[in-house]
Amino acid sequence: MNQESTPTFTLLCVDDEANILSALRRLFRPAGYRLLTAGSGAEGLEVLEREGGGVDLVISDMRMPAMSGAQFLAEVRQRWPAIVRVLLTGYSDVDSTIAAINEGQIYRYIAKPWNDGDVLLTVRDALERLALERDKARLEALTARQNEELKALNASLEDKVRERTEELNLAHERLKRSFFTSIQVFGNLVELRSGDMTGHSRRTADLARRIAARMGLDGRQINDVFVAALLHDIGKIGLPDSLLAKAPSRMSSDELGPWRKHPLKGEQALMALEELRGAARLIRSHHERFDGQGFPDGLAGETIPLGARILALANEYDGHLHGTLTGSRVGTDEAKQFMLQGRGRRYDPAVVDAFLALVGAPAEKPADEIAIRTAELRPGMVLARDFISREGALLLAADYLIDDNVIRQIREYEEGEGSQLILYIRRGRR
Repeated sequence: MNQESTPTFTLLCVDDEANILSALRRLFRPAGYRLLTAGSGAEGLEVLEREGGGVDLVISDMRMPAMSGAQFLAEVRQRWPAIVRVLLTGYSDVDSTIAAINEGQIYRYIAKPWNDGDVLLTVRDALERLALERDKARLEALTARQNEELKALNASLEDKVRERTEELNLAHERLKRSFFTSIQVFGNLVELRSGDMTGHSRRTADLARRIAARMGLDGRQINDVFVAALLHDIGKIGLPDSLLAKAPSRMSSDELGPWRKHPLKGEQALMALEELRGAARLIRSHHERFDGQGFPDGLAGETIPLGARILALANEYDGHLHGTLTGSRVGTDEAKQFMLQGRGRRYDPAVVDAFLALVGAPAEKPADEIAIRTAELRPGMVLARDFISREGALLLAADYLIDDNVIRQIREYEEGEGSQLILYIRRGRR
């Protein structure tokens, strides 16, 4: 073993015989170790205290006055357990050697007289083992420290991820609010051109959303219904002011043609936006009728998207209340009656039922009017309510006095419609 390849270790040799210590010095000096010596166990303890435990290996003779090697090594083990302990002993000291092994927990014992090569090999093996144990302890400490640092880093990363997620959620909410604000602005563009329509899209959207939720639609479907209701009139943006100011029931056939194209134009205006395609399809179909007599595609029943069936009722209910459908406002109960009358014809029965579950059924008919079939009409009767076509056109106004000619026209109209009509007549004028 040469000095260049061997780390510097400190050895303490303890023996009361000077010639033994000299022999050990001669033996270990070429190996490059730092060598300390002591002539007794007490002196050896003083050296260790002075070195502050900076000794790597102790070699002690067994037979020494005052303090035996076994006692000395037991004290070393108790005070400096990391120091490697080696015992020099004669063959006759079996009992003492066993005591040293039990009390001092020595690494090895070397019998006198020793073989220099065996002693050097024993010490080298002991120090290599000590170096490995120190490396192991160092690596374990390093691993523990790195684990703690990693744990702290993970906690820090989790906090940063949480903070970033919260920031992204806030940004998403801001974008969503801005998105809906933009939609409301677009929906209001048409309303700004006609005072009668102010607030129509917002009221329609609120009612449609409530009906959709009542019918158990999922979040995405409810959102599409809500957005479609806000924008359902956007296709009217290109219509002239004169047409926007007129109720559909009072339009001529030439005027109804361009007006009936607004669902298609509304869909076309929104289809380029991925997030609005679902709403765009509902806008296209919000003037379809459950009996197939609507426009633009003549769809019937459940072939009409459910969201469009909901929007159709919400739109026309608000139109009756505010006069945008027929040109004259009606009360809440009368508007509900119109929805109820259209059940199964204009409107999906399930949508009507959900609507009435939300807003309540209409009050009983006024005591001064009665509902009759066309077969019961007689000259001299007076209409208690407006008589409206299935397209929403006003055919006869309330308080109209019925004669034979009108009765004939009403019955012909009913025959052409293919469904039974109900009219409301003032009581006592039959």
